[in-house]
Amino acid sequence: MKNLTNIPFVISTFVLLLMATSAVGSTLKVCTTCSYTSVKQAIAKAKPGDTILIESGVYQEHGIEINKPLTILGRNNPVIDGNFKGQIFTITSDNVTVEGLTLKNIATSYTRDDAAIRVVERSNVRILNNTILNTFFGIYLQNSDNCVIKGNVVTGQDVTDMNESALGNAIHLWYCDNAVISNNRVKGHRDGIYLEFVKDSEVKNNLSQNNLRYGLHFMFSDRNVYTHNIFRKNGAGVAVMYTRDIRMENNTFEDNWGAAAYGLLLKDISNSVIHNNTFRRNTTGIYMESSNRLDIQRNSFDRNGWAIRLLSSCSDDVFKLNNFTGNSFDVSTNGNSTLNTFSNNYWDKYSGYNLDKDQVGDVPYRPVSLYSMLVERVPPSVMFMRSFMVDMMDNIEKVLPSFIPENLVDEQPMMNKIDYDNDRKLAQVVR
Repeated sequence: MKNLTNIPFVISTFVLLLMATSAVGSTLKVCTTCSYTSVKQAIAKAKPGDTILIESGVYQEHGIEINKPLTILGRNNPVIDGNFKGQIFTITSDNVTVEGLTLKNIATSYTRDDAAIRVVERSNVRILNNTILNTFFGIYLQNSDNCVIKGNVVTGQDVTDMNESALGNAIHLWYCDNAVISNNRVKGHRDGIYLEFVKDSEVKNNLSQNNLRYGLHFMFSDRNVYTHNIFRKNGAGVAVMYTRDIRMENNTFEDNWGAAAYGLLLKDISNSVIHNNTFRRNTTGIYMESSNRLDIQRNSFDRNGWAIRLLSSCSDDVFKLNNFTGNSFDVSTNGNSTLNTFSNNYWDKYSGYNLDKDQVGDVPYRPVSLYSMLVERVPPSVMFMRSFMVDMMDNIEKVLPSFIPENLVDEQPMMNKIDYDNDRKLAQVVR
């Protein structure tokens, strides 16, 4: 009788073990000598929860639909070559992972946005550690939430002689929320990373360089966080438009040169934080139009043409504890921008004194020069930069100011370059 009482327990344990085994799923191997010699064939036979393990080799395939929860895993760098015949992966199921593959050769199309990997109205998709080469769009998500794009290398073409219509974006998200885009390296596309109607997402630790238009471009994408990214040698670094509640921290914007190039372009952005970023060797560090209530602190502006171009349509923006070094123009404006605040910034062109030795200058600094206003109104006058006539104009304006905005002034400029690693001492100085 004692043994019989244990039978229900034994049966329930057996059922649980069976369920656990089933939940793990099977592994279907793809290789030239395996039962499955194509990825399409293995996916057709797989059950939800299975893993498709693709061994080293080159697979000439396109139009692969993943319509059930699967893990597609490459081992020893297998290559799937689309042969310019269309999209490679189309994901139409939740809970899919694609990892460790090289995907290449997607044709440019002016009627379809073909991509190496496209996710359509799904969630919990993970695209990890893939190499994507010579494609129109690299990774394209539409109406898909809670997805992760991490550790991918997406390389397009040499964009030197290309036009925008011939290029797609490396990573493109449209109407997606709660995405994580991290540790990717993208180049050779129209935009490195493009987000439209993307909210509550994080973009971090990416390198976006040598793209024709923007390293990062986002519109109508609120409440996102951008940290520790590098945007280098793009047509322009980052463009932010029609967006609010953004945090951009610890990013580097560098070597974005050209007639219309910016490190960071802000248009109709509000209630956002821009902290601890580096703007180095850009035509313009930050270009601001109709942007309000921005907190711009502890950034380094070094060797830019214009550090900040602040249009008169901006208001209630605060610039504090920033370093301005080696810029041709520290601040330029097209009008009397009096509704913004500059405080406790370091300006290497400041020539004031500090009698009480408190590290704060005793006389205010006006960062807008007469010559910068002249260039804003008459761009060809930039050819006179560093001439004796320009120096004379600026010196006269300092003595008898009449043209530069009277209220665009830093009342307490710092005497020494700000050391952001020494926060405690700095807080005592500017409290």
